[in-house]
Amino acid sequence: MTLRRISSGGPYEERVGYSRAVVAGPWVLVAGSTATVDGEVVGLGDPYAQTRAAFGIALAAVREAGLDVTDVVRTRMYVRDISQQDQIGRAHSELFDAVRPAATMVEISRLVHPDLLVEVELEAYRSPDGSPGGSDTRP
Repeated sequence: MTLRRISSGGPYEERVGYSRAVVAGPWVLVAGSTATVDGEVVGLGDPYAQTRAAFGIALAAVREAGLDVTDVVRTRMYVRDISQQDQIGRAHSELFDAVRPAATMVEISRLVHPDLLVEVELEAYRSPDGSPGGSDTRP
């Protein structure tokens, strides 16, 4: 299997030594993404805005890999304050309600920058025959 690595040019990728996403066969695995744009935290103090921005960065990597939001099968949200779950969940719902990926939200003690409120990860899948991985199979 050939691996393809995708970079977003984020400041931590070079310092820490990771890829924004790795395409491995039918999978696109997206690393932790935060609301850091051009080295600056956006959406200061706003968990909803930070969640939207972080998923925007993650989804840009998915799209660069040739997939889309409908192919997302798993999301993870690491949050600094679980009492903000409604705002974070609202952002997630607006992006993924029609897709309904498996999702996890957990509270953590801190992130890499004190102004960050949330970090997200996601996984997307496209079946080997090229059909979307996120096809709706609900009855």
